[in-house]
Amino acid sequence: MDEDSPPYLRIVAELKRRITTGRLRPGDRVPSTRQITREWGVAMATATKALTALHQEGLVRPVPGVGTVVADPGTGAAPSRRSAPELSEERIVRAAIAIADAEGLATLTMRRIATSLGTSVMALYRYVSGRDELVTLMADRVLADGWLSEPQPQGWRACLEWSARRQWALYRRHPWLAHAVSFTRPMATPQAMAQGEWGMRAVDGLGLDPVTMVHIYVTVANYVHGTAAHLEAEAEAVQQTGTTDDEWLESTVLPQMGEFPLLSRIPPDSLDLNTLFEFGLQRLLDGVAALIASVRADGDTDVDRPH
Repeated sequence: MDEDSPPYLRIVAELKRRITTGRLRPGDRVPSTRQITREWGVAMATATKALTALHQEGLVRPVPGVGTVVADPGTGAAPSRRSAPELSEERIVRAAIAIADAEGLATLTMRRIATSLGTSVMALYRYVSGRDELVTLMADRVLADGWLSEPQPQGWRACLEWSARRQWALYRRHPWLAHAVSFTRPMATPQAMAQGEWGMRAVDGLGLDPVTMVHIYVTVANYVHGTAAHLEAEAEAVQQTGTTDDEWLESTVLPQMGEFPLLSRIPPDSLDLNTLFEFGLQRLLDGVAALIASVRADGDTDVDRPH
């Protein structure tokens, strides 16, 4: 492929090569638009154009709840509405999650979901009342990631640290989730309520009153949520500019740090969101430990007892 060819054609040629050489086989997921923007450093529109071209050639096809996959020979066309599997709330929610993961929450519309499922917009309204209810169902579905049923560590601090990291991992997998969850108007869904109950249980038996217990859990959860609120904007910036965060730091921020002696001593990776998250989490838990220690001094409560 000529280097002067449009960027989307170079992406199409490379993905074709991966398919014809067997690196990508029928049923394998091809890179999403977000992955293409990162790998090739192009805008979202270019990535979308490349996948559309592959779909028109019958090389790939969309699979609701999965993404775009390599088509079986002779079956590359998108499934007709007549052959589409029967709708259900679960299928709609999974398809919506896949779209939000790949393209962001702002692109999620009922029409976009209907197109992904090969059905009409009106058919979706038989299962969900609208986008707001759908986003709530999506959030509850990803919160139901099974972590509440997993073996948990002993001790209040280990439990809160463990749950904070699990929540952070969820936000990293689903960057849109931080914009779907509110702490001023919390979701009254089964998973949200179960996690709140679990968080209070982590600090139960330490001599704390129920209000303090829920404040501790919500403060930690809100810290994770607040830090994660930057994730979707970070992903969108990469899509729009084709520049990774590291590249942006190198080209925009680092050259100006030399004028500031303290800032110039900061390693670039210290501004990574994961690093900032870990530092803040430990300092927050240090504060909770000080609070519990003061309660223990007053009531001689054993803060290290397992829960």
